[in-house]
Amino acid sequence: MARKKNKRQIFENIAVLDAGAKGKSIAKAPDGKVIFLGNAIPGDVVDIQTTKKRSAYYEGEAIAFHELSERRTEPKCVHFGICGGCKWQNMKYDEQLYFKEKEVVNNLKRIGKIDLPDVSPILGSKNTYYYRNKMEFSFSDSRWLTFDEINSDIEFENRNALGFHIPGMWDKILDLKECHLQREPSNSIRLEVKNYAVKNKLSFFNTRKQEGFLRTLMIRTTSIGELMVLIQFYKENSIQREQLLDHLATKFPEITSLLYAINPKGNDTLYDLEVHCYKGRNYIVEKMEGLQFNINAKSFYQTNSEQAYELYKITREFAGLSGNELVYDLYTGTGTIAQFVAKNAQKVIGVESVPDAIEAAKQNAQLNNIHNVEFFVGDMKKIFTESFISRHGHPDVIITDPPRDGMHKDVVLQIMNVAPQKIVYVSCNSATQARDLEMMDKKYKLVKTQAVDMFPQTHHVENVVLLEKRT
Repeated sequence: MARKKNKRQIFENIAVLDAGAKGKSIAKAPDGKVIFLGNAIPGDVVDIQTTKKRSAYYEGEAIAFHELSERRTEPKCVHFGICGGCKWQNMKYDEQLYFKEKEVVNNLKRIGKIDLPDVSPILGSKNTYYYRNKMEFSFSDSRWLTFDEINSDIEFENRNALGFHIPGMWDKILDLKECHLQREPSNSIRLEVKNYAVKNKLSFFNTRKQEGFLRTLMIRTTSIGELMVLIQFYKENSIQREQLLDHLATKFPEITSLLYAINPKGNDTLYDLEVHCYKGRNYIVEKMEGLQFNINAKSFYQTNSEQAYELYKITREFAGLSGNELVYDLYTGTGTIAQFVAKNAQKVIGVESVPDAIEAAKQNAQLNNIHNVEFFVGDMKKIFTESFISRHGHPDVIITDPPRDGMHKDVVLQIMNVAPQKIVYVSCNSATQARDLEMMDKKYKLVKTQAVDMFPQTHHVENVVLLEKRT
């Protein structure tokens, strides 16, 4: 049944059927159009109020629940439903894995139009909470107010917040009381920083006015217990800055790397800022299978360390190296995969567009006493050319791990032109992966596919495929 309310339609007693892209759930309206929902899960029976109408679908929200899905579980976090970080926290973990694997398979079939081999079951994460090794929080002097707070008669003089952006609202911050994504002392540090700042009247940032003192807080951890804390200040005030950093160093002596940056820019990005080491080292150490990686404030490293190890093992297994191969590792980042497979290869060539990442890759390779890797920096579609290959050798295997947008069309065409025997494609977006695989399907056969869950409580999923040249 459907009725209208202020140009928005209300559909009653609608069964939620499936989970779709970007963590949305899927239902069908009486007119046959798909409805994308943000606050229900498959198996719920709900009343829906539409928020947007498009020619082929609606967007909406569940406004009443008649039946609750058996797939449901009680969310762990008090901020669930407001914070956009863990949208699937109300879904049992085995059900999360089911829908993640289903999305990967559907993308490979529908977008890639590929005949699939037997699909290896998705590899779940041992830790479904406290698995992230990096968290970034924002300061704000105008925290997000709940509807109850807005409708109350209370005047909120202190609107300071330290937490996450409300989804879709660039200037509103949810003040976090707790977060279950990063292990202690993450929560304790965040709360201590906020309490100290309020007590000592340090000004919190105002995004609209571009004013204030405290801007962002980043906390990084490693599996061997090292800890990095970095605070971005909008402007310099050496007395207040030093007092805050000294307080943190005293309160948390386990901090390995205490850093700060002054950021007067219009955005929070760290990559073009000078990072200062206040106490300790300017990096923390991660270890994996005998390898050591020094991670600085700007380093990219997979944010789930334990699952990164599983992902890299699958990548190495798919590559099937015997020790005689020349391997190209495209989009190598800080060279973690390149170094991880190097002991099984004759030589590995890593290519990446970020100069700082390549510098870190070289330093880590030297640290690990790995001499059969070389790293080069450049835009992939410009550096990965015939002349580059003629200088460095024809690869037997290409490993590629591009960003969410996938590979540029020219890079895909060049890989096909180079025609290595094997391609191992690691992806954090199976839709763009499938798009690229469709281009390669005439020349390459998909032999293996393995989804890996790096981000429990979210819809995100990694996928690894092995392609072999058709005979």
